[in-house]
Amino acid sequence: MLEGKTIVLGVSGGIAAYRALELTSMLKKRGAAVKVIMTKSAAEFVSPLSFRTLSQNPVALDMFAETDCWEVEHISLAKAADVFAIVPATANVIGKIANGIADDMLSTVAMATRAPMVIAPAMNTGMFENEAVQKNIETLMSRGAEIVMPASGRLACGDVGRGRLENLDVILDAVSGALRKKDMTGIRVLVTAGATREAIDPVRYITNHSTGKMGYALAQAARHRGAEVTLVSGMTNLTPPYGVKTVDVVSALDMYHTSLKHAENSDIIISAAAVADFRPIEVAENKIKKDGRTSIEIELTENPDIISEIRKTYPEKFVAGFCMETENLIENARDKMEKKGLDLIAANSLCEEGAGFGTDTNRVTVFTNEGEPVLAGGSKYEVADVILDICTANLKK
Repeated sequence: MLEGKTIVLGVSGGIAAYRALELTSMLKKRGAAVKVIMTKSAAEFVSPLSFRTLSQNPVALDMFAETDCWEVEHISLAKAADVFAIVPATANVIGKIANGIADDMLSTVAMATRAPMVIAPAMNTGMFENEAVQKNIETLMSRGAEIVMPASGRLACGDVGRGRLENLDVILDAVSGALRKKDMTGIRVLVTAGATREAIDPVRYITNHSTGKMGYALAQAARHRGAEVTLVSGMTNLTPPYGVKTVDVVSALDMYHTSLKHAENSDIIISAAAVADFRPIEVAENKIKKDGRTSIEIELTENPDIISEIRKTYPEKFVAGFCMETENLIENARDKMEKKGLDLIAANSLCEEGAGFGTDTNRVTVFTNEGEPVLAGGSKYEVADVILDICTANLKK
């Protein structure tokens, strides 16, 4: 998404200014052109030369500095931006932009640009929680700015609280999302993802190889496109996408009850989780000892079918599922779609290269109740976009 795009990066005067150097590098590595604007205070923390070296572009600092370019610099920067990001954003800069003050290069470009804006505040906890700062943040949000709220932790001043600049991966995700067309605004999406765990005893459990990458990609893509997203996540090692409401669960029963609860307020439900079909009838209170045994029997019972129950409970919803097969892909996919009453099913083969567990790519055949099957391949994010296109088009019919 960032390839060939221009990100105008505003850096204001806080200790977190040094982290904007790494963000500049991250953006460049993803193919974006980066044009940096620094406040004079920011230049007290980090040298403009560092940003010029990493961005490979001049750094804008002084409104009245003479340049070799005939263009009015603050207007040309405003027009060049595909996304205007301010990282870090101090209370001072947030207040200026919220109240229409344009007295330096950064605030002037912010007034002139029509690009989507991403603002990542970083400051002392007391300053962040100040009523005036919160009101200014609300004002910017009401105008459509994406505010990446700060994290909690130990601050440079020694205080502990909210005010640390958020993780750069989260900020990068927000910048990427700002580039997307918001064609799913007003649509509420529920996604299930990851593997469930069925306890045998306090030490052992039954699970599968799912990493949750496909479900997380669906949640991220839907959020980028403006949807209100709830992610019910089984066990993964992934960081939830920015701006997505995430509810963590462990077992299939946990996921069953949580999914049914959130399905009520959703328009599209996509079941991408790898849910265990069975669970032990009894869970041992203590660790099961070997005690000389060479085998053990564990009696299993069936877990509830989450997606079928959602379909029965909410027949008016658009319900989509996945199936992973090792043989007879088309026949098994159509059979599962019919039995569960799905509006869409995305089928992939574990035997096909680039479509198994743990990969960053996927290849699926998407079936609906109308039209021919659609083939989708590429990164899981790209596949997610194809699935969401079909879901959204059918929802609006």
